Amino acid sequence: MKNKKILLIGGSGKVGSFITPYLLERGYDVRVMDLSTPEHDVDFIQGSVLNPDDIKKAIIDIDSFIWVVMKSPQGGSVTDQDLTVIKNNYEVNNLGLHNFLWLSQGVGLLSGIYTSTMSVHYRERDYFNNENDIPLDTPSAYGLSKGFGENICKYFANWFDMNIFAFRITGPRNRDEWIEERKIPRPKINQYKRLYVTDEEDLASAYINGLERLNSGKGWFQPIFIAGDENQQSHNLSTAKRILNWEPETHKKIKKKKIK
Repeated sequence: MKNKKILLIGGSGKVGSFITPYLLERGYDVRVMDLSTPEHDVDFIQGSVLNPDDIKKAIIDIDSFIWVVMKSPQGGSVTDQDLTVIKNNYEVNNLGLHNFLWLSQGVGLLSGIYTSTMSVHYRERDYFNNENDIPLDTPSAYGLSKGFGENICKYFANWFDMNIFAFRITGPRNRDEWIEERKIPRPKINQYKRLYVTDEEDLASAYINGLERLNSGKGWFQPIFIAGDENQQSHNLSTAKRILNWEPETHKKIKKKKIK
């Protein structure tokens, strides 16, 4: 594999910190753009997606991007919000994203992965059967703005020939957290009441597989469910399998731990 330069926007946060060591292990050259210093030893640009000059510095000589910016997150079944939550979500998830994609396509950076969330949907469903059939009907301000973010990505795919995956992730956890939360019995009724958590390594493998498939074709947008739901009790992961050749694998590697 060519030593590709990957930009993690918001890479000092939870998801970025989880996947960075796996990207490095696979030989990717990683740069992080964030307001906070990353915990891993990578190229770092301190900056905000609301500052065009910061973005211009960060996108120099980048091959592909992973957008992992998040602020004021909420679940997909709440309407609670205040003016701060509203402002944070629209500024970062919409204005900041539009700024970034506009400047990126201008320098020929045309491929990347947008980290969305299962909270773009109303979460109190028994089953999420298809990425394109279930409406983006979240009651939360966070999920609403992330859904608008998907539409911004689709706009840039349609009109500026960008290739963008939107990963609708759920419950990102490090290995220890994943093991502990998986020990909690899932209710026999209303299974959505306990979140399906996704292990850091499974999450990283989805991003790596996505990066390896970004340069196929021209001008497309594809949402994909990414969830640690290996039995597909609540999430249909067939799109992830078909397009990314991805499915959760961590449960197979933890053979000696009984996980219910």
